[in-house]
Amino acid sequence: MSGLVLKLAPKERVLVNGAVIENGDRRSRLSIVTPDANILRLRDAIHPEEANTPVRRVCYAAQLILSGDADPEEERLPMLRRIEELSQVFTDPDSRASIAEATDALISNNHYRCLKALRTLLPREERLFAVRPS
Repeated sequence: MSGLVLKLAPKERVLVNGAVIENGDRRSRLSIVTPDANILRLRDAIHPEEANTPVRRVCYAAQLILSGDADPEEERLPMLRRIEELSQVFTDPDSRASIAEATDALISNNHYRCLKALRTLLPREERLFAVRPS
């Protein structure tokens, strides 16, 4: 059996196709077998006020698509532009691989994989902002 496996902590919440689901009092494991299900752990969600950097803004846009709050067709071109802008800054091989994966995922309408690839850029972005001159 393939698909996504979610391991949930007690009382952890997850968004599945627009519905918020809360786990019970014990750890649990769910296997998501529907290939195009939109899933987002709420503990990993970026809140609107936290979308204050280039990578966070594009992650937030992907998150809005996953939550059903944005139209994937309308957001595709703006997101591709934002990802292209990121590729001008993140030039190391690992970042390039993440950007390529995010782009491929977005083009193939796999928004979960796109968000997952973009999230790998968050620590790099934090380091870049930490060393910028004052």
